Amino acid sequence: MNASPLSYWLASAPAFTGGAQGAVEGKADVAIIGGGFTGLSAALALARRGANVVLLEAGRVVGEASGRNGGQCNNGTAHDYGALSARFGQDIAKAYYRAHVDAVDLVERLVREEGIDCAFNRCGRVKLAAKPKHYEKLVRAHDLLAAEVDENVRLVPPERMAEEVGSDAFHGALIQTTSAQLHPARFGVGLAEAAARAGARIHEHAEVTGLDRLANGWRVTTPNGQVVADQVLVATGGAPVAAPFGFFRRRIVSVGSFIIATEPLENALTDRLLPNRRNYVTSKNIGNYFRLTADNRLIFGGRARFAISDPRSDLKSGRILEQTMGEIFPALKGVGIDHVWGGMVDLTADRLPRAGEQDGLFYSMGYSGHGVQMATYMGQMMARVMGGDKSANPWANLDWPSVPGHFGKPWFLPLVGLWYKWQDVIH
Repeated sequence: MNASPLSYWLASAPAFTGGAQGAVEGKADVAIIGGGFTGLSAALALARRGANVVLLEAGRVVGEASGRNGGQCNNGTAHDYGALSARFGQDIAKAYYRAHVDAVDLVERLVREEGIDCAFNRCGRVKLAAKPKHYEKLVRAHDLLAAEVDENVRLVPPERMAEEVGSDAFHGALIQTTSAQLHPARFGVGLAEAAARAGARIHEHAEVTGLDRLANGWRVTTPNGQVVADQVLVATGGAPVAAPFGFFRRRIVSVGSFIIATEPLENALTDRLLPNRRNYVTSKNIGNYFRLTADNRLIFGGRARFAISDPRSDLKSGRILEQTMGEIFPALKGVGIDHVWGGMVDLTADRLPRAGEQDGLFYSMGYSGHGVQMATYMGQMMARVMGGDKSANPWANLDWPSVPGHFGKPWFLPLVGLWYKWQDVIH
């Protein structure tokens, strides 16, 4: 496979031009650690309100998960709504679901208000039944969603699947019609430019190596200087972080997710395979997600291997994804693969986000595969929380115990992978 190891999104995004020059120094009302969607969205919201904001990013803005995902911006949670309702009760389940709906609306509003060129499109999300009995579950999910929380859902019975997907691999589908897609790296760079225009100081290549509590705030240290801030927001997600963030390392499990991007495909072929150009995700535990880009490439991803993303792992996973893509869409066997990359998805044990305040540090992370919309939303919500509006955090009442035996390196990933593979066999 002779393909670029760079994320297609990062390779096709403009450079960020509004970064702060010179040393990290001075004082700030808020220091934000992490330049992904959470940190950039929070920086924009805080700076708009007149706060003195400095954002510190270890690499390039949106260089990690925010620029390495599938480009889907979906309504609905990472969970079956019925399971959430059974665990928390109907009112809380509705609130969690609607937070995700509000998150997609927020992304659209920011794109419009800031004039961000990122091909935002309300295309709808299709969950594809990989087995006949999976469609039965989708029918039950549809009925509950339509009755309680979301009228924008509809079913596609098995006999009408050709209207949505040109493949014999699926047995019906559930569509959430108001979900969206976008170019995530273009969106992220647009957020960064907007935050810089609003007055936020954004330092790239400024890894945080020290964090010290002061009498009235924090001293944040980087190899390029220090800043003293009244408040700190930790928005690192599952990215590797230095010693000051051990609390979060024990509660976030970072799992590799891998993606390939094909060469541009002929319109006649994509019209036959994916006529409605939606977002797609399969119903297996170890499933796949895919969509077309504006220039007619197929972005095809999944947790091909339960492993950490690195160049060697990305390439191995890319070969698995290429094979799986050909099994689902035989017409794509042998097409050129232009990009193969991986990224880290930050998971919590129950796959619900976590946000709040810990020992004086504010944080938001653990979006569990729904970060495009939820990270953007929670950046804005945490800006409100840090301004005194505690009610803005929809996840405030969730406890967050550490993962037993987990101290940063997820040694147990192969065992988890075997478990999910077995579940896909028997269910």
